[in-house]
Order: sequence, then C-alpha cells, then structure tokens
Amino acid sequence: MLVVFSKIALVIALISGIYVAAGFAAKRLFIDNPDYRLTSIEVQTDGTLQREQILSVANLREGENIFRVNLARVHDRLQELPQVDEVEVVRKLPGEIDLRIVERKPIAWITSEKQIADPFASDAAFLIDARGVLMKEKKLLPEYLGLPLILGCASESLEAGKIVESPETKAALELLRLSTRSFMQTRFQIREIDVSKGYCLVVTDKNHSRVTFGFDNLDLQLQRLEQFLIYSDDAHREIATANLLVQRNIPVTFGKSATEVINETITPDESPRVMKAIPLKAAPKSSATPAAKPHPKLPPQPPSTSAPTATPAKRGFQFQPFKKN
Repeated sequence: MLVVFSKIALVIALISGIYVAAGFAAKRLFIDNPDYRLTSIEVQTDGTLQREQILSVANLREGENIFRVNLARVHDRLQELPQVDEVEVVRKLPGEIDLRIVERKPIAWITSEKQIADPFASDAAFLIDARGVLMKEKKLLPEYLGLPLILGCASESLEAGKIVESPETKAALELLRLSTRSFMQTRFQIREIDVSKGYCLVVTDKNHSRVTFGFDNLDLQLQRLEQFLIYSDDAHREIATANLLVQRNIPVTFGKSATEVINETITPDESPRVMKAIPLKAAPKSSATPAAKPHPKLPPQPPSTSAPTATPAKRGFQFQPFKKN
C-alpha cells in the first residue's frame, strides 16, 4: 500500500508541476509578453453607431493584453444594443481585434399618437425594423425622413430595444414587406398606416389615396388593389378610397387626376358665365307723385297693367345668366 500511495502521490505531484509550469510559461510567454499588447481595434459598421460608443459598450481599450479580452463577453455586450443585428469579434495576433457589426435597418417610424407632425423631433416616435425591434437613434440620417409612419399603436408600450407583439403592428410590418414588390413599390408607395381602429389598417399612399386593409391574407388584398391600380392607370384616374375588407363588390371611389386639376386651374372655360343687370319692374306712381326718370343706360320699361298704388317705388337689379354669342 505504501508503494501504491507513493505512485499516486508521484502522479499528482507530476500533474501539479506540469500545470504550474504551464501556467507560468503561459503567463511569461503570452499574458505578460509586451508583444501581445492590444495596439489596434478595427471597427466596421454599416449604420450610425459611432466608434467611441461601440468601444465604450464593449469595454475595449488599447494597451491591454490581447489574451485578457473575453471575446464572448464583448459579443454579448454589443448584441444588447437595440441598433445591432449581428456581431462578429475576431482576435488577430499579435495585437489586433476586429469588430464587424451589422446594424438593424429601420423600415418605418412608429408612434402611439394618432397624429404627429415631425417624427424627427418627437420623443414619442421610434424607428422600427422588419423584425419589430424598436430603436432610438442618436444620429438621424436624411433617408429616415422618407420612411412611412405607423400611427395609433396604443395597445402596447413602446420602448427602445423592445419587440412589438400587437397583431395590428405585425400586420403593418407585413404589409410594408409585401408592398416592396416591383409594381407596388413604384405605383403604391405607403406613407402612413393608421392602426388605431384595432380591426383594420387605413393606409395612405403618396397620392393621398386611402385604402383599408384587413389583417389576414394581405397578399390577396394587394393583388386586388393591383388590379384597381392597373384599371385606374388605363382610365387616367386616381383612386380616392378603396375598402379591401369586402370580398366582393369592393367599394372604390375615384378622384380627379393631377392633369385635370392643373388644367382646370390654368385654363379657364372657353365661354365663361357673364352676368348682366336687368331692372326690376317698378310699381307705377300715383297722379300726385311725379314718375321716376329711367336710368339713361337701362332699356325702357314696358307699361305696367297693375293697379296704381301710393307706395313709393323701389328700384333694383336682379342677375340672370348671359351667354356670349
């Protein structure tokens, strides 16, 4: 038993010695080696995040040892940012770390208000991406100004980093995704989606057409709308309203085209309506009262057959339409 215990103790001592020696060598060769000092941090992003903001969140700084950096922890910290969609952290020896970030692409503004003048200046407006993640950008790009606006989302609280769960908001995002097809993207450009009713989407496009959508079968509803748009283009008319909630006999109203409105504004009618003055028939004067003299520019009045009265005559004009010869 003494021999057995001696062998076991020898093995344990040998393993401990190897472990201590390996740790000392690793610390001497890597951890404390100035050749592996972090000298370069490469940051690549496709959005609005700034380098200082990324390094602050990742808790990275130049000068520390590259092997002391926990890459998994850096990845998790950056992934918590609402603007970040994907993160890649790469360690390149001897002294470089690369950060590649793919930011979320906002597709619309969203607010719980029913009316909002400027989403840029409103604290109640958030940016939202295709997955429904809310964002609050510190630096707003000019292209954000042309994004559509989702109004009336009052069924849930809006906070940066949160994912929306309401069915009306999900339907609005799905409608925006489906409307990016070739024809619909050029002919029906969504500017505003009102979800405040709770059972439908009231959509306003760039031509101020108001189209009502249901939450289900959005692709079929867009196909019906596409047929109406083709018809309106052939007839040179603009759709004013359409209710796609109805399966058959869809109610559609048409408005005047832009050409008609411009022509009516610039080009007057060929024969405008001209009003001319015609004298009213005055009651005859009594014998004691002298008759009033007719106006020199008015035609003579025919003699009246009514009975004489002592009431003083009233003279005035009435207007009748006159057509130009």
